[in-house]
Amino acid sequence: MITRRECLGSTAAIAATAALVPLGILPRPVDAQEARGTPILRSIPASGEALPVIGLGTNNYSPTSFEERITRRVVLERLPQLGGKVVDTAPAYRDSEVTLGAMMAELGNRERLFLATKVTAPGGSVDAGRAMIEESFRRLQTARIDLLQVHNLDGVDVLMPELQSLKRVGRVRYIGVTTSRAEQYPALLAAMRRHPLDFVQVDYSLANRGAAAQVLPLARQRRQAVLVNLPFGGRRDANLFARVRERALPDWAAQFGADSWAQFFLKYVIGHPAVTAVIPGMTRLVNLQDNIGAGFGALPDEAQRRRMEEHWDREVAPA
Repeated sequence: MITRRECLGSTAAIAATAALVPLGILPRPVDAQEARGTPILRSIPASGEALPVIGLGTNNYSPTSFEERITRRVVLERLPQLGGKVVDTAPAYRDSEVTLGAMMAELGNRERLFLATKVTAPGGSVDAGRAMIEESFRRLQTARIDLLQVHNLDGVDVLMPELQSLKRVGRVRYIGVTTSRAEQYPALLAAMRRHPLDFVQVDYSLANRGAAAQVLPLARQRRQAVLVNLPFGGRRDANLFARVRERALPDWAAQFGADSWAQFFLKYVIGHPAVTAVIPGMTRLVNLQDNIGAGFGALPDEAQRRRMEEHWDREVAPA
């Protein structure tokens, strides 16, 4: 599978070397306003709180070496400095919660982040769900979780009263549900109608637009914020970078400020008015710097998004 690093070529190699330099002599952090201006913000319908549209997915935050830990730590440090805020994790992501908790404590930047994690009810057990939640608080080393989501709808009905209770007492600020599979969309739609959700998380990309048919419109109707996972492809539509490896970025991408394929893909997603933030996985500074650029400047309008879809369907997908 072709990775983003291969698409970015030598730039990634330079960044990889920089990422391994001891933290004390890394280049001075660059503030978002100094670098690009003001990041694009979207409001959470339930509260009006504004979030930057580019966040961080942490499915791969279980480092197995010192070097891997350093590169991830740099990403978590630079995310808010460059204009990002949302960090999404889950107990199912191996040691990601532990890693994030330790790094936030080291960096002292917990309050600059919007921290989201997930819970399930194995076998329908509310007690098991409660224990998982308490373990997440411990592993993340935080007294407050910004967003608690029922992972892949596992136990949504039995867990919802527990999530609402945690929200009432202030330990959790927002509640939601997640999926990354189209076969779960009927159950997702039912949960969106049945429960007072603040957020839904769903898979959506230029090559995987199924959520736009019903999920995204219902989220707007129900005033539910939307986090998007798998913006660069996933199990079903494969890695989007592999599809464009030998292709130049269209000249007209400059009309909405896309300087790379990553920004092209991300600007398509956040160009949808229902999307609150997108959470691509990022473990290297070079990827963060590239992705965060999609959260500044212009976004494609409806006509430009149709052109992006047509270009993908006609020029890329058939290859």
